[in-house]
Amino acid sequence: MKPIQLISPVDGSVYAERTPLTLDAARAAAARAKAAQKGWAARPLAERIALVKAGVANLNANAEKIVEELAWQMGRPTRFGGEFGGVNARTEYMSEIAEATLAPQTIEDSDKFRRYLAREALGVVFIVAPWNYPYLTTINTLVPALIAGNTVVLKHASQTMLVGERLAEAFHAAGVPADVFQNVVLDHATTEHLIANRAFNFVNFTGSVGGGQAIERAAAGTFTPLGLELGGKDPGYVRADANLDAAVDTLMDGAMFNAGQCCCGIERIYVHESLYDAFVEKAVAWVKTLTLGNPFDAGSTLGPMANKRFAAVVRGQIAEAVAAGAKALIDPALFPADDGGAYLAPQVLVNVDHSMRVMMEESFGPVVGIMKVKDDAEALRLMNDSPYGLTASIWTTDYDTAADLGAQIETGTIFMNRADYLDPALCWTGCKDTGRGGSLSYLGFLSVTRPKSYHLKKV
Repeated sequence: MKPIQLISPVDGSVYAERTPLTLDAARAAAARAKAAQKGWAARPLAERIALVKAGVANLNANAEKIVEELAWQMGRPTRFGGEFGGVNARTEYMSEIAEATLAPQTIEDSDKFRRYLAREALGVVFIVAPWNYPYLTTINTLVPALIAGNTVVLKHASQTMLVGERLAEAFHAAGVPADVFQNVVLDHATTEHLIANRAFNFVNFTGSVGGGQAIERAAAGTFTPLGLELGGKDPGYVRADANLDAAVDTLMDGAMFNAGQCCCGIERIYVHESLYDAFVEKAVAWVKTLTLGNPFDAGSTLGPMANKRFAAVVRGQIAEAVAAGAKALIDPALFPADDGGAYLAPQVLVNVDHSMRVMMEESFGPVVGIMKVKDDAEALRLMNDSPYGLTASIWTTDYDTAADLGAQIETGTIFMNRADYLDPALCWTGCKDTGRGGSLSYLGFLSVTRPKSYHLKKV
């Protein structure tokens, strides 16, 4: 089979190359996962938790190598140190709530009946992981799936395919059996064949809308449950009573961090007319403090996008918007590392509207459009005028106002005075073209288990 190449955005070189499994080898891997599942689920919950936590500890011990590899694979500056904070916090929280969440719920235990609801592992969980936060997005499903008694087959994005290898090495070294957690390299056709032939009992995919549609088509008629997180066009709304400096700092960081390649990154901002001019001025000044450069340089705060194809999409959106009347406020000459390829200068656009792709389609790059609004009603209309619904960020001094506005926004998470953040105690979910399902929180365990009812009568 044709090898899959990982092209580094740092210098355009082939950083890694792997040959995907043949169809027969892929079927055999799925079969081994199925055969291993009952034995894994029979282990005590405390033992499964301990093994998972030991696997994550091994990841932490390999931090230096992992951070360097991430920079080569997807361009994030090494100064940000990888994803260990989130990986550790999510692992710890899901481990803490596992026993209570997975415990049977007794309805009756009398001299006549014993009735209770239990949670049972689904079987084999298939994770199709993305490249933008390759460890975090995998951990979201991997940890609860293994703890709940499932076996896991992981297919990582080709842009970060070494991440799957590092995860497997860490968990196997901790004592998780090789057939319980397998990392595989698959092409699209083999992936779709396995799903269509019920090789898995749950499929979790994070990626594009088109990718999610392909997963759904492959699973059609199989009744295989799916978790689909397909990105967003997340808005920020700055009300008249907002803390302006805090709003600028958080929203612009949400728009630019990781070169804008965050599922829940801020992609459009609506500012009350009373604060609009000041917000734009401060936002432009904030962006000008960034340094675009090689991710291994200590001074770089913005690295290349993961692939020059992705950067080309963003450049196209910006050019179209400017041609349609938008104004670009950042001179690319301020960022000489912009090479017309993967290295892309950040941009702030004003005079934008929803006829422009940059305000409606996912950009997934270091660009944000800012619009002036006159009141909450106009902001709500614009925030909901999107095919996506992942998160929304409201900037105000009043909890009740934020909650009331949040109830009217079609999205999965409402933030007040915060953005671009995952709380492991809250469900990570979305609506509309963002997809369906949920991870993290106690609901994350419900996604990888099924209810089983026991109605036992004493005669």
